[in-house]
Amino acid sequence: MASGSDRNPIIIGGLPSQVPDFDPEETQEWLDSLDAAVDERGRERARYLMLRLIERAREKRVAVPEMRSTDYVNTIATKDEPFFPGNEEIERKVLNATRWNAAVMVSRAQRPGIGVGGHIATFASSASLYDVGFNHFFRGKDEGDGGDQIFFQGHASPGVYARAYLLDRLSESQLDAFRQEKSKAPNGLSSYPHPRLMPDFWEFPTVSMGLGPLGAIYQARMNRYMEARGIADTSKSHVWAYLGDGEMDEPESLGQLSIAAREGLDNLTFVVNCNLQRLDGPVRGNGKIMQELESQFRGAGWNVIKLVWDRSWDPLLAQDRDGILVNKLNSTPDGQFQTYATETGAYIREHFFGDDHRLRAMVENMTDDQILHLGRGGHDHKKIYAAYAAAKAHKGQPTVILAQTVKGWTLGPNFEGRNATHQMKKLTVEDLKGFRDRLHLPIPDKDLEDGAPPYYHPGRDSEEIQYMHDRRKGLGGYVPTRVVRAKPLQLPDDKAYAGAKKGSGQQKIATTMAFVRVLKDLMRDKEIGKRFVPIAPDEYRTFGMDAFFPSAKIYNPLGQQYESVDRELLLAYKESPTGQMLHDGITEAGCTASLIAAGSAYATHGEPLIPVYVFYSMFGFQRTGDQFWQMADQLSRGFVLGATAGRTTLTGEGLQHADGHSQLLASTNPACVAYDPAYGYEIAHIVKDGLRRMYGENSEDVFYYLTVYNEPILHPAEPADADVEGILKGLHRVKPGEKGEHTAQILASGVAVPWAVEAQQILADEWNVKADVWSATSWNELRRDAVEAEEHNLLHPEEEQRVPYVTQKLQGAEGPKVAVSDWMRSVPDQIARWVPGTYQSLGADGFGFADTRGAARRFFHIDAQSIVLGVLTELAKEGKVDRSLLKQAIDRYQLLDVAAADAGEAGGDA
Repeated sequence: MASGSDRNPIIIGGLPSQVPDFDPEETQEWLDSLDAAVDERGRERARYLMLRLIERAREKRVAVPEMRSTDYVNTIATKDEPFFPGNEEIERKVLNATRWNAAVMVSRAQRPGIGVGGHIATFASSASLYDVGFNHFFRGKDEGDGGDQIFFQGHASPGVYARAYLLDRLSESQLDAFRQEKSKAPNGLSSYPHPRLMPDFWEFPTVSMGLGPLGAIYQARMNRYMEARGIADTSKSHVWAYLGDGEMDEPESLGQLSIAAREGLDNLTFVVNCNLQRLDGPVRGNGKIMQELESQFRGAGWNVIKLVWDRSWDPLLAQDRDGILVNKLNSTPDGQFQTYATETGAYIREHFFGDDHRLRAMVENMTDDQILHLGRGGHDHKKIYAAYAAAKAHKGQPTVILAQTVKGWTLGPNFEGRNATHQMKKLTVEDLKGFRDRLHLPIPDKDLEDGAPPYYHPGRDSEEIQYMHDRRKGLGGYVPTRVVRAKPLQLPDDKAYAGAKKGSGQQKIATTMAFVRVLKDLMRDKEIGKRFVPIAPDEYRTFGMDAFFPSAKIYNPLGQQYESVDRELLLAYKESPTGQMLHDGITEAGCTASLIAAGSAYATHGEPLIPVYVFYSMFGFQRTGDQFWQMADQLSRGFVLGATAGRTTLTGEGLQHADGHSQLLASTNPACVAYDPAYGYEIAHIVKDGLRRMYGENSEDVFYYLTVYNEPILHPAEPADADVEGILKGLHRVKPGEKGEHTAQILASGVAVPWAVEAQQILADEWNVKADVWSATSWNELRRDAVEAEEHNLLHPEEEQRVPYVTQKLQGAEGPKVAVSDWMRSVPDQIARWVPGTYQSLGADGFGFADTRGAARRFFHIDAQSIVLGVLTELAKEGKVDRSLLKQAIDRYQLLDVAAADAGEAGGDA
């Protein structure tokens, strides 16, 4: 067996090389003392002395380099473990029943004719980690606050269900409906933690690996933010995140550790279940994942507690005077420890203890069975309790507990530590018998041999069950539980939106700025103003939101401990412990995590927050799309602003900034209400309706996505006969055609509406065509309405057939319909089948590029002149105009020459 330390040093330190030596003689005395310790007492004794010196130096506040990792033993010494306040015998009985029911539930879900499966090995390894939390730490919500927030590891859900069954929170029928959410409704249980599917049970969706740790960090931060701003008392809330060691390979898992340390989030604890296995094999076969993670967390500024070995190792470590056992533990790679978990005691005696006479002497009085049962720390309730208590008591830093376990623990030799154990879903009769015996459960053989294996319940009046209820009552209620206590907000009246409805007069502004003006007025509202949470990834100035700095200020728990370089300016950068704005740095993932935490505060803490996340459009649904699904699943609410939207609007930035598809991506998220408004008054109505739907009476679990642009345009005042219903449903006419022999309809969205208006004028003046211009504020909502109508008609043929809104709206509109936007054609094509008459779409398909706006629009053939050609083409198809006009139009406007296009409006970051 190759030593893991040959290529992977376990402990790496560093000393400064340029510190002057003011007393070389004293330095030499210290060095001579070290040499003498090595020569007379050995390297291990000298190493121990050095570690104690470092420890004492830290106690005396002497700055010394931090060690990246420590020995492969428990961080908390046996002598420092606190008194365990529970009844370990009863807790073991409870846990055995939970283990059995979790495994049986998954096994029964794999029965013939069902075969929906599940995972049992993850919970088997982490069961004790959860049980100690349930019995002694996790706070419920019965005291009226948010309790603790617990991010359960997704694959461990069967264990959480099994515990809820013992507590009469779930029935046997529900356990049998695991992963059968529709066919066994209303008893169906979701496969993983899904709040949208089980809104009274789960709080946080975590099975998309990496998003759990990311979400937990920003939840802990949001708790502090809410308390700092006086919105909710979250001082008693602690955030627990249960994670897998393989999951830590996800970039999101470790990507935001620094913010938790920087802001001193000691209300946060990660518990990493280090069972040394991924889904298909070892996490670090040739290395040591616990040591690696310790290095990473320590380096990021976290408090690290390692929980490696259970109490059976204590006597061995106590007699390890030479450090030979610790050295062996340090140098044995994970792949070998995984093998030891599957082998006999004799094998472990020979291969682990057998290559050194001092190691062999340590276990010479132990039987092979005793050696076999030298266990992992993550299965020892007392050791776990000590780690949790230390984490809760630690101040100034977040804590990570690295707990070593065995994957598939107690499930038997066919499961424990096997590479395939994650995919194994069904226990054989022999597996069940061995499992039952291991757990000491009174289940007869015949119950295991005939039909599906039974669930086990010790009885509602049993000592174990009463103990469970008492523990939960003492901790404030059952967990997990999702409770919505928030009351509807008192929303502003029309006065708050009056500014946007007046238009921009002679000033050209982008729709981003139009939205910012609406937001600024809303943040002044006495009732809901303080509940807005502006969020941006280091781009507030780009979006024209630096005007908020002096009044709203940027949240920083440490305040502003420096003089800002722009302090003399009117819009100086201002940080404050009570700041309202979240300035999360260049991290869309972090900002989206803040959005989710703020957007679900109405449930988590019973206090609604209204997050407004503004970002570069291209880096929204594309980059963090998985998190937007997490947001939908967590039933979060709020506003998402894809600023600098469109494929041709931000053309100076080039390909990777040119967004022509986010509206299409948004259409895939059922909770997303997406709009592409053109004018300020449209934005006002959309925002007002969004607040009503998300925060008013009969609130809905949706979030609003608005794509806004950075191109300055003139915004008209809201007309007296504004079609508000059309604005909200997705289509309204903004400018009827005035003259022309032939008629047509131009449907445009967002920044394309002004092009359509220009094309309308050209068609009237030069081609004798009267075209109406429509603003398609939401292609997505039009399609959603049409799909719902078709679904109803399909299933209710005997009832009056519904007509999609877009069909109703365009039913009497004469002439061909031409749709145009700054998105790829697939966006307006969503409604094609429901548009009466002929329909053509123009769009920006393909990659974006850097050029003037005019050149880009000519290239994609979506500018005003290209719209004219599109209308003429459709009229020619209908025989209304001669086809020769099409070539004339191409030549007249030089549509094949990109350089011939007018450059268009320049500038306009916001």
